[in-house]
Amino acid sequence: MASAGHDRLDPVARPLVDRMSAGFPDLGRTVTSAAQARRILAAQPQGPGGPPVGSVEDRTIPGPAGAPELPVRVYLPDRPAPYPTVVYLHGGGFALCGLDSHDATVRQLCAGSGAAFVSVDYRLAPEAPFPAAVDDAYAALEWTAGHLDEAGGDPGALVVAGDSAGGCLAAVCAQLARERGGPRIALQVLLYPVLDAAQDTVSYRRNASGYFHTAAHMRWYWEQYLGSAGRTLARDPRVSPLCAADLRGLPPAYVLTAGCDPLCDEGEAYAAALRAAGVTVDRAHFPAMFHGFLGFTGLLADSRAAMAGVTGAIAASGSYDRKNSGDLGGCAG
Repeated sequence: MASAGHDRLDPVARPLVDRMSAGFPDLGRTVTSAAQARRILAAQPQGPGGPPVGSVEDRTIPGPAGAPELPVRVYLPDRPAPYPTVVYLHGGGFALCGLDSHDATVRQLCAGSGAAFVSVDYRLAPEAPFPAAVDDAYAALEWTAGHLDEAGGDPGALVVAGDSAGGCLAAVCAQLARERGGPRIALQVLLYPVLDAAQDTVSYRRNASGYFHTAAHMRWYWEQYLGSAGRTLARDPRVSPLCAADLRGLPPAYVLTAGCDPLCDEGEAYAAALRAAGVTVDRAHFPAMFHGFLGFTGLLADSRAAMAGVTGAIAASGSYDRKNSGDLGGCAG
């Protein structure tokens, strides 16, 4: 826990963060395997479910060449078509979580934005290390782009989004789509994203512990995802989107960061690099929040404000390329 008198976290969030930290697997110390960590998380009490949406369907779609079929969960909004369509990539350090862990959050995003969502159950490390998750994410993006008409999607409002490790995959998909000539993405939504395997920023040191998501967690996640090739792969843009040599021509971005998060600085750096490359960027920064705070709209005012900003950006994605860059959210950061 952060020392008394020096806690930058919103006091309302402190009891929540402490409960979450106490129940989370002790990654890299007493818990060393992903299978064990998943069992611990599966045994945790489930939080409140998300709001109702128009419909929810579990299905499988073709995976990458030579890979298994890919489970997805398709959420349709309770409103007339056409609407934006979001390919959503969950967090969990490339090794944990899935469709169920993020169901309530995706329902909130769907209900709030009026967009359709394709939530992707990509393969997890260490059983399927890099680049399996990247390949699955891009396959899901391609499939969704080719099936927009089936669900009433607006062909000009295809969005790729993700939180944490899923934010990394979303940013990578945006870069790959540019390099490969499509699909055309109207907006990339990066929620406290993982963007740099170097793990060497001020926020990594300042927020190393005491705020639920820790620097030690991230070291363990990278070990699962990259294995013994970590040092070799760390600067590959498919691993660290911040290392891409050229960010010009990427789709507009909405980047959400939390001040009490080891990942804060890399999100800020990526937003700045995108802007410098001429990309439209909205950055929403909440200095007194922690990694994962978006899922607690019932408890935290900042979470409600962040959710409103994210859903508003998605709802406007069909016309997003006509917007100007700006800063949003808690305060300048």
